[in-house]
Amino acid sequence: MGPKSAISAINQNGILLVYPMGNSSDPKSLWSIAYPKSKMKWEWDENGSEKIAHLWHLREELSRSKKVVYTKWFQGRATFMSFEVFAALYSLSNRRPIPLGREAQNLLSLLRESSPRSTKELKRETQLQGKLLESTYTKAMKELWNRLLIVGFGEIEEGAFPSLAVGASELLFEEAVELGR
Repeated sequence: MGPKSAISAINQNGILLVYPMGNSSDPKSLWSIAYPKSKMKWEWDENGSEKIAHLWHLREELSRSKKVVYTKWFQGRATFMSFEVFAALYSLSNRRPIPLGREAQNLLSLLRESSPRSTKELKRETQLQGKLLESTYTKAMKELWNRLLIVGFGEIEEGAFPSLAVGASELLFEEAVELGR
């Protein structure tokens, strides 16, 4: 599966996970469309399937494409949405907004200043670094993901493994957000 066929599948389905949940065909995923007869086994060693790595790299490319929207909206899982679905869900999620927690407000404020940003940068600038504050950071990010106030947008090299770059939806997908207002 290449970027063009993946974008077409996302737009046709509205929402697709990247990887299946428990090897189930529901909810649909890029994996279940690209490899309909293959069970996924999450292994990153030399015995692992190159299909997993292929989708991982495709996920990163698609997240930067601005042709679909990458979120962690559905149960915190890697999820792609068409613009139309993103705009509709954004509207529903923010019609009567529940106030965000202080940490979520701080993270969103930072992302509204400049997006996208790395995990390391977000934690450092909001003083949410270290193991003791990991759950606070995760909870605040979950608030933002669930309301679609943030999106994934590529990766940033931060050491041994790249980190998902995160940005404010209203900066990176202004048209879709406006549709949802």
